[in-house]
Amino acid sequence: MQPESGANGTAIAEFILLGLVEAPGLQPVVFVLFLFAYLVTVGGNLSILAAILVEPKLHTPMYFFLGNLSVLDVGCISVTVPSVLSRLLSHKHAVPFGACLTQLFFFHLFVGVDCFLLTAMAYDRFLAICRPLTYSTRMSQTVQRMLVAASWACAFTNALTHTVAMSTLNFCGPNVINHFYCDLPQLFQLSCSSTQLNELLLFAVGFIMAGTPMALIVISYIHVAAAVLRIRSAEGRKKAFSTCGSHLTVVVIFYGSGIFNYMRLGSTKLSDKDKAVGIFNTVINPMLNPIIYSLRNPDVQSALWRMLMGRRLLAWGGLN
Repeated sequence: MQPESGANGTAIAEFILLGLVEAPGLQPVVFVLFLFAYLVTVGGNLSILAAILVEPKLHTPMYFFLGNLSVLDVGCISVTVPSVLSRLLSHKHAVPFGACLTQLFFFHLFVGVDCFLLTAMAYDRFLAICRPLTYSTRMSQTVQRMLVAASWACAFTNALTHTVAMSTLNFCGPNVINHFYCDLPQLFQLSCSSTQLNELLLFAVGFIMAGTPMALIVISYIHVAAAVLRIRSAEGRKKAFSTCGSHLTVVVIFYGSGIFNYMRLGSTKLSDKDKAVGIFNTVINPMLNPIIYSLRNPDVQSALWRMLMGRRLLAWGGLN
């Protein structure tokens, strides 16, 4: 530890992140797996974003939100995985206090936008299925942009609130974090001062940031389910539900892993379970989203296929 006295009473200048595994023999395996997950996530999400941009058929509100979700997934995994790969290569586990807070800020920024964006997508499905006659008016381009802008503004406020609150805590004792990235539960356990107010703030803001969007998603899908069940033809019901299946799958995975992560704030010791949930939140979730949407969505599949075949034809033409 490097002693440092600052205005916020911080007595240490850096934290030591132990990472996922301590055995040197397993670190190359972790490096390869994380690098593979990062490349798949970035490649998959950017491919979906490119398909949405170049395919006129996908210029609809649902795919506008999906494109924004792809950008968020790339940002979310880029906050944690590159730094993990860098530490595995350099064998340096020290993270400056400022860098830890920066990672905390951007992680909560991207996750917060994700919460509201998933809610906007649920609202879009509600309007498309339950209010089809006024859909184009209620979900105009202006409304879409306003929903995305509001998502970023709310998430920015949330991330800044937690980061500033964390910077006021004192850290004067152990600086070893048994994890691979900096987050609130891990830093709370190392603080020398009381974290009760910070934890109350986390639950209060979390209710607004996660509880309210989740409630709105549930309400939206209750109305959607009721409207779909009133459709007489089985083919019509299947088509209506198919447009919601991918989104519902992502919502369940996203909120399920997030709730499990932060409901363990009271635990006295971080375990491998917390690391597993961390991997799910920061690596698997962003990697699954493009897979879920491409596998379950024929429009995205066909757009990706046409884009891929177009590149092959261009390459073939260049060779000839």
